[in-house]
Amino acid sequence: MHPDPGAEFETPERCRILEAWNVPEDRDVSIARATVAPGVRTQLHRLRGTVERYLVVAGRGRVEVGERAAEAVGPGDVVVIPAGAPQRIENVGEQDLVFYCICSPAFEQERYEALE
Repeated sequence: MHPDPGAEFETPERCRILEAWNVPEDRDVSIARATVAPGVRTQLHRLRGTVERYLVVAGRGRVEVGERAAEAVGPGDVVVIPAGAPQRIENVGEQDLVFYCICSPAFEQERYEALE
């Protein structure tokens, strides 16, 4: 399956999302590409009952997860976000910050909670 680039959409969270894999017949996992513009920090939020992983593929950022100190991330880094942990990421570079969001079980909008 190849995602349609025309299906990318803006979110209230202040990033763009392109769903790569989120289908009814596989509720174990979902994969989405997230893009954060330079200078933008996403909305503080959490996913109830869903573990999320960020796999950074381009750009530079600072990620905040739960009570941990913010940490720098770049291409090749993986960030594990426990279910229910508050999270946000900021693009600190001059190009788009691009990462894959890998959720298990699969992302469902009703599990998303904005914290701002």
